[in-house]
Amino acid sequence: MAHYNSFEQLDIYQISRSICNEIWEIIVDSSLAKDYKLKDQINGSSGSVMDNIAEGFGLGGNKEFINFLGFSKGSCCEMKAQLQRCLDRKHIDQDQYDELEAKSQNLIDQISKFSNYLKSSEKRGSKFD
Repeated sequence: MAHYNSFEQLDIYQISRSICNEIWEIIVDSSLAKDYKLKDQINGSSGSVMDNIAEGFGLGGNKEFINFLGFSKGSCCEMKAQLQRCLDRKHIDQDQYDELEAKSQNLIDQISKFSNYLKSSEKRGSKFD
């Protein structure tokens, strides 16, 4: 696996940022803008996915990073539940839901794979270099 100098280089961060931006576009362009509580929740959870990846990376140790990747996965699952509510309340259509749900599940899978890689790595993190 490549050595990363910044969290922005990580595929999981780039994917999470893309999903977060897609969620924001839905907020701006749909009736979700007026469903204030759900809007705030899904905006928060989608941002939390990428924020936890960044924060975990910044701590410099694999154990800490793995912990924050777990938080990121949890936020992604929370976001998926909120997407279901968006569908149920007709803020998004089935096609939008299916696309974002698939991207979110793929991200969860990618975070899990990366976390497993870190668990098996002999390198303990940049703070130990």
